[in-house]
Amino acid sequence: MNLDILNGKTVLVTGGTGSFGQAVVRRFLRAGVKEIRILSRDEKKQDDMRGQFNDERLRFFLGDVRHSGSVHEAMRNTNLVFHAAALKQVPSCEFHPMEAVRTNVLGAENVISAAIACGVERVVALSTDKAVYPINAMGLSKAMMEKIVVARSRSAGDTVLCATRYGNVMASRGSVIPLFIKQLREGRDITITDPTMTRFLMSLDESVDLVLFAYANAIQGDVFVQKAPAATVDVLAQALQRIFGGSSKIKVIGTRHGEKLYETLVAREEMARADDLGEYYRIPADARDLNYSKFTTVGESRISEADDYTSHNTRRLDVEQVVEILENLDYVKQAKLGLPEPAEE
Repeated sequence: MNLDILNGKTVLVTGGTGSFGQAVVRRFLRAGVKEIRILSRDEKKQDDMRGQFNDERLRFFLGDVRHSGSVHEAMRNTNLVFHAAALKQVPSCEFHPMEAVRTNVLGAENVISAAIACGVERVVALSTDKAVYPINAMGLSKAMMEKIVVARSRSAGDTVLCATRYGNVMASRGSVIPLFIKQLREGRDITITDPTMTRFLMSLDESVDLVLFAYANAIQGDVFVQKAPAATVDVLAQALQRIFGGSSKIKVIGTRHGEKLYETLVAREEMARADDLGEYYRIPADARDLNYSKFTTVGESRISEADDYTSHNTRRLDVEQVVEILENLDYVKQAKLGLPEPAEE
């Protein structure tokens, strides 16, 4: 992706001390960006990040997207916003659903309102596959965030609002790759829930490419999805066995509560109107208005003809192909060298 589009821009990343935020900062500091602002709640992570990058173009704002005042403070004179702040852990959101609402729903509303008030050029909000056919509080809250993006885009004026949607990023916090590697290094069984379960394979760098593509190409209310290959959890475990060796065996423990058999990135209702852009799908905003009658008297046959875009029907990788992908991940490279696991972000 050509980074010249960022020349002279001031960028704000909410939740920017996380793994995505750090990848964005690493990439953008190589460009001609004027300033990168990080809005987050954790002063320790901010201090660690300040020392790690040591770049005067990087500025830190201590605050929370739940509080409109701190969002406005960070938003002034900003050109571009990547909204990554969220509660992401499914179990935490299940036990504390209102906390998910306050951060993922009301927090997104605060970010969007501040962006429009401050005349920001573009806002790219990060969503998840769990927002498609949601079955848990985290997915429901992210689905509502997407609805807010689309609804507010109808009256956002010159501020373009859009979203990106992707599955679990490989080796990110809470994903199975760090767990499997830990089990392999300790000589324990690799515990998988269902060997036929499939997951998209997307790297952190690819997640940054996706938001950059959205920034460069979005019109009001768009949602962007990257086409990605997938593999079964069994194949993923076998690939890591091949990389790390050892005597660990694969143990099937059964599906956990709220866990899906496969990831869905585009629902069939969305596929019926989605644009195929090669490496990406663009899902335009639903253009219907409040005149419901014209949508109840005549249906749309193309919806019945469309299929969901899922990790079950995308390109499926075998063990050798997954090994090749995994060996290019920094996390796996560090683990092979016996380095300590990276701190959680």
